[in-house]
Amino acid sequence: MKGIKLQFLPIFSLNWRRFLPVFLLLVCLFSLSMSPAFAGLKDDRYDGNIFVVYAGNGSLVPPRATLATALKEHKPALLVFYVDDSSDCKEYAIVVSRLQEFYGAATEIIPVNVDTILPTQTYNSTEPGYYYSGAVPQIALFDQSGKVVLNKTGQVPYEEVDDRLREVFDLLPRSQSLELKRRSFNELNSELTE
Repeated sequence: MKGIKLQFLPIFSLNWRRFLPVFLLLVCLFSLSMSPAFAGLKDDRYDGNIFVVYAGNGSLVPPRATLATALKEHKPALLVFYVDDSSDCKEYAIVVSRLQEFYGAATEIIPVNVDTILPTQTYNSTEPGYYYSGAVPQIALFDQSGKVVLNKTGQVPYEEVDDRLREVFDLLPRSQSLELKRRSFNELNSELTE
């Protein structure tokens, strides 16, 4: 057995100079053939779930509850209609994440990918398709009684949704309350908030 191993050693030691350029060429070709991952905020390409990729918030999808459950429990709900390959929805994902930051414990935030809404002639009022108007992003805010208090398409400003949520929860208007700031947890965030 030792003799067989030693017989291949001189052949390999003489031929490694031939295999090295071929190996390096293969490594270079492999590295050039790999395309980099381009996740663009301003394009309409699919890059993955927008809440995970652009808002850094994977806890929004899948939603904790359905609209029917939230209405049955008399809990405020925020429907957010989106598609993963829309630049407007990609930009709006961070606003939805900020809304969850302040109101997520008291409000059911329900992101709905419109590609998952099954087309039917009529929808029940407890189904998201009933409120979808055909444009994204779109939000529909429900109060505790199930009444729609805000239903808008486009990139609705955070402040407008915040004002309506303050009305739903009977909170002070933003002009009379202190600005809520999230506690920083690393050096980068502390530099950004100061």
